[in-house]
Amino acid sequence: MAHPSEHPHIVVHPPALDGSRRVTTGDETLGIASHLDDVVEILRLADLDRIEVEESDLIDWQGGGPEDWPGLSEQHGQ
Repeated sequence: MAHPSEHPHIVVHPPALDGSRRVTTGDETLGIASHLDDVVEILRLADLDRIEVEESDLIDWQGGGPEDWPGLSEQHGQ
């Protein structure tokens, strides 16, 4: 079990052609996200729900930040 002060390094990969983004920690794929809410849910299922998804330094947003979901804006209006 990890020490409470140790945090995993989470990577949200650049968008795929369909706009989805792979979420990984180390060599492990945690899930595929189509929206920011999916990232939150993937981390919750991995018991990492104490991480502030949009502001955490523990998440490496590659190819765009938490607001970048190309091609999916029509499906998830804000």
